[in-house]
Amino acid sequence: MISGAVVNQVLEGDNAVAKNREVMGAANAATIRKELAESIKANSVHGSDSLENAATEIAFFFKPDENVG
Repeated sequence: MISGAVVNQVLEGDNAVAKNREVMGAANAATIRKELAESIKANSVHGSDSLENAATEIAFFFKPDENVG
């Protein structure tokens, strides 16, 4: 998330973390995450793996008043 420009988004809803990770796919399978990657470590998509990590990552990129729901 630091090697170039990024587009950030905050998703919410029932099972948002699991649903987003399902759409991204695995880094080692024929998915958008792998197909658009430079390598397995430099993949094109990142998604939080838990609600706790999501909170940390959201706070890193956004000010509290920038998140509206």
